[in-house]
Amino acid sequence: ESLRQPLEDGTITVLRARHRLTLPARFMLVAASNPCPCGYYRDPIKECNCTSSSIQKYRRKLSGPLMDRIDMFVEVPQIKYEEIVSDHPEELQKEQAMRERVASARDIQHKRFAHARTNSQMEIPEIKKYCHITGQSEDIMKKYVDSGRLSVRGYHRVLKLARTIADLEHSDPISFEHISEALSYRIKEDIT
Repeated sequence: ESLRQPLEDGTITVLRARHRLTLPARFMLVAASNPCPCGYYRDPIKECNCTSSSIQKYRRKLSGPLMDRIDMFVEVPQIKYEEIVSDHPEELQKEQAMRERVASARDIQHKRFAHARTNSQMEIPEIKKYCHITGQSEDIMKKYVDSGRLSVRGYHRVLKLARTIADLEHSDPISFEHISEALSYRIKEDIT
């Protein structure tokens, strides 16, 4: 929970006795967790033995406000032994291609902001300027915000993520596909 403010502000304040010190704390958080207490929820091979209520209780260990500050949620399937030990030259080529796309998208962002910044650091005025959406994209965002599945903070994070996806494709406008992909990383399925 103590990560909430540093994630939001990019600074951390240390209070000791009568002294207050604010330090830079801009970082990229990468976190992992099991999908449920037993670890096999939605596993194609081993059956999950958790109840819906135990899964919900497990996922509530991290507060909504903290989860709201995380941009992307990605499920990673279990890796088979053969995948670990085999050589995959085509995977290395894909990795290199992705590295080049990311570097190119970063260049676009540096030019956009005229100094070393990224889309994730945009403030509200910059979001309004660089993350304009229309039509179908507005409709789907309205649906998620009005239903309560997307907070105001989440709305802005989806727009920034969609801007980054568009940058990866060298697209100036943010399309419905970019918004849909950003939402797919953000909106988690309901446990029933």
